[in-house]
Amino acid sequence: QLQLVESGGGLVQPGGSLRLSCAASGFALQQSAVGWFRQAPGKEREGVACISGSGDSSAYYADSVKGRFFISRDNDKNTVYLQMNSLKPEDTADYYCASLAGVGGVLVVQAICTLPHKFDYWGQGTQVTVSS
Repeated sequence: QLQLVESGGGLVQPGGSLRLSCAASGFALQQSAVGWFRQAPGKEREGVACISGSGDSSAYYADSVKGRFFISRDNDKNTVYLQMNSLKPEDTADYYCASLAGVGGVLVVQAICTLPHKFDYWGQGTQVTVSS
């Protein structure tokens, strides 16, 4: 069964950090572009960070998280991470990871990160709450 499972969400104070994990099972994540998306109550789902597949590690970040969030992958663990630093209350949302097979390159990753409907597989989400 092809599956993505997120973990690592929780409650954190403003200025704190969290690391989200997206673990794949049933397929190799290495050749897939992977995106992290978030959705806050009453808002549309937005792309936060995306990383290229096909052996390329190009990354794209939304302006709202640039310099604070970092996406990476560990192919041995078939997992993609989202390191979130300097968290703000406006980062509060449900975070989802998604994969799209056979996609690579910085320009493509930038494009698809704004098009969540292009992604093939989605995890169930993990909640992040930033509050004092």
